[in-house]
Amino acid sequence: MSAFDKYLHAVIMRAMHEAHEDGSATIDAHHLLLSLAADPGSTAQQVLASGGLDRAAVRGALDREFEHSLSMVGVSPGAHDLPRPSRASQQSKMGASARLALERSFASARKKDLRSAHVLLGILQAQIGTVPRALALAGVDQADLADRVRQTLTSQDQ
Repeated sequence: MSAFDKYLHAVIMRAMHEAHEDGSATIDAHHLLLSLAADPGSTAQQVLASGGLDRAAVRGALDREFEHSLSMVGVSPGAHDLPRPSRASQQSKMGASARLALERSFASARKKDLRSAHVLLGILQAQIGTVPRALALAGVDQADLADRVRQTLTSQDQ
């Protein structure tokens, strides 16, 4: 097992924990993003931090996206005593958004060259979904953040 394989396994395990905490039956791209943001010292975490996104900021952006989505259908979380999601009783499985993010990550470099920033880039390349909506609501320029990832990867390759 390569160093990247071990790293990716750790990222997915943290993402699985995030999904479990959310009561989600699937690991989605936003769970991967939370996992990367909580990975101290990784290139992905450093790029996120440079954009003002530590784990708490990502969680806050995702919570605002959830509240915004509810308000779009006329539900105000503040007006209702909504229950916390129940924790998933089974191990979460990989969801479509996470699978697509990882596929984009793997397509961006040869396997031997993959690093944490490639995983982040795969997440940031999504044009629709929870992550783009959450980042937009948080005032984060997703394209600029993706460009920072690309610049970081280019500088590391030289």
